[in-house]
Amino acid sequence: MAQAKKVAMWILVIFVIYTIITSPERSADLVKSGFIGISDAAKAVGSFMTGLVR
Repeated sequence: MAQAKKVAMWILVIFVIYTIITSPERSADLVKSGFIGISDAAKAVGSFMTGLVR
């Protein structure tokens, strides 16, 4: 089972590198979208916690 995880991880790494090399603009857009999503989630948690304190 550990061997399968290792192979799957390498396949994923190779795919990510291939995607970045072949389409850097699209890759940058995806990373930007991911960080925006994380930022929005953090803001929502902050708003929720603020609401609990009040």
